[in-house]
Amino acid sequence: MSLTDSLEAIFDADRMLRTAEEELLSTKDMDALAALLSGATTEALALEDGDESEMRLERLADLSAQTPGAEAVDNLLRILDHPAASVRVIAGEALRDVAYERYTEAAHAIERAVAAGELNTALAEVPWVVLEVAEPDPAILLRKLLDASDPRVLASTIEALADLGDPAAADAVARFVDDPREVRLDDSEEDTSATLGELAGAALKVFEALSAGA
Repeated sequence: MSLTDSLEAIFDADRMLRTAEEELLSTKDMDALAALLSGATTEALALEDGDESEMRLERLADLSAQTPGAEAVDNLLRILDHPAASVRVIAGEALRDVAYERYTEAAHAIERAVAAGELNTALAEVPWVVLEVAEPDPAILLRKLLDASDPRVLASTIEALADLGDPAAADAVARFVDDPREVRLDDSEEDTSATLGELAGAALKVFEALSAGA
């Protein structure tokens, strides 16, 4: 196959993909579509071929974000819980889009995940999505994330609240100042860690400085 033929094949494949996606999303039975996507996600997660699994999950994240209803957003969080960073990036962007367009659906799905005590890898990503959307009031949902049990989720949430700079969150953060659980700081240039207590203490200093300057 020549280079020209290869390029034309890519255009043809992209055109077919867009047509198939439009047909799939045009259904009036959104409940059936959400169930289909959920089942396909379960199958993709079980695949032994990692590349195939990740390819399917990335596409399913995009489709789930375009499907209204609780089941589709719950499914998106399942995909965001994947260990592969490439999958989480796509799923995180999809969740952000849902939060911009249907914030209540996204918030309720997050609250269900916190209550279930599951999907903690996903929930550790959520504070940064909430912070980016920044509406209607990110502090409300972030404070609810402090009810999670996983230290990774708590660490991300404390850091996000500090970045948000909301002194009203001080009491919610203060209860972790003596928490000895240690978490790895993934966003640092070096492989470092800190306790939840240390992160909470740093956040409280931010809140104090903001209150003093108000």
